Amino acid sequence: MKIVTIIGARPQFIKAGVITRAIKNCSNIKEVIIHTGQHFDTNMSDIFFEQMDIPRPHYNLKIASLSHGAMTGRMLEKIEEILLKEQPAWVLVYGDTNSTLAGALAASKLHIKVAHIEAGLRSFNMEMPEEQNRVLTDKLSKILFCPTLTAQNNLLKEGYDTNYLPLVGDVMFDAAKYYSQRSKKPTKLSTEIKSGKFVLGTIHRAENTNDLLRLRSIVEALNEIQKSEPVVVPLHPRTKTILETNKIVTKFIILEPVGYLEMVYLLQHCSLVISDSGGLQKEAYFFEKQCLVTRDETEWVELLDHGSNQLVGVKRSDILVAYERSKLAKVDYTIPFYGNGHCAEEIINYIINYGLN
Repeated sequence: MKIVTIIGARPQFIKAGVITRAIKNCSNIKEVIIHTGQHFDTNMSDIFFEQMDIPRPHYNLKIASLSHGAMTGRMLEKIEEILLKEQPAWVLVYGDTNSTLAGALAASKLHIKVAHIEAGLRSFNMEMPEEQNRVLTDKLSKILFCPTLTAQNNLLKEGYDTNYLPLVGDVMFDAAKYYSQRSKKPTKLSTEIKSGKFVLGTIHRAENTNDLLRLRSIVEALNEIQKSEPVVVPLHPRTKTILETNKIVTKFIILEPVGYLEMVYLLQHCSLVISDSGGLQKEAYFFEKQCLVTRDETEWVELLDHGSNQLVGVKRSDILVAYERSKLAKVDYTIPFYGNGHCAEEIINYIINYGLN
């Protein structure tokens, strides 16, 4: 059986690496990897293949730096050409990027079965490109692999067939367990930064970086926290350009984009996470750290209900109040919200059994 895996953004490289290891143990499966090129910076892409032993993609489309419509359209065209050539039984797509939607559309129109890994997530904000991508991809998929009970319940409420909504857990938890022993300290992280004595921050979501009022407010909050303890921010190239262009002053510690093993190190050793990233919200929990989510909504509502994460928005004062509150919080990190760390094997076994029926 041939499977085509479609990836394009950093989190998808990590997820695909986990699935690829499981596929290697199945002699009857051949995997073909398509990299759309959505993340093109070396530190945002190539380093992941090197660090994580992910096979180099069979195809690299190099489609990036375009509007959503142009990017998705070109990906759809190129992916379709490859699928016609490869004739796979399944196409695997991950998450909620333009690459995800383009892969699902191309496969569906060619009547190739689509498996959506990390299905059922909902922010219930259809103005978010990610929400549009994930909702449409779920509609096009034959199997919807749910990372959490919340995701599965979302799909049940939308009328999906329970037989095709396996609750398998989160592949990112598999990755965290596997790679935690291989973490690497970022080379440019000061030796003066002590374990447990710094805040890890990220700023990359378009709703924050495209709105200068929101961006300034987040930066001002991080600048203020820097007075109490170091704030370390691996900065997305696009965010860095916006900050420099608009002369927004940063007083916290900026790192170039880091690979996954370096990010794991930062998660292991920080005191707190402040982020607008979807994935980092979960990874903070994996490494027993609280997370202040600088967004207006989140897909990972179980972490809000649990109290390990706080949805703080972008208002400077709200972020600072939540920062102080986090110092007093007592959190139980033993609840297995994201499975048992064997998600990849369950996904591949499910696909194999589906094919036999």
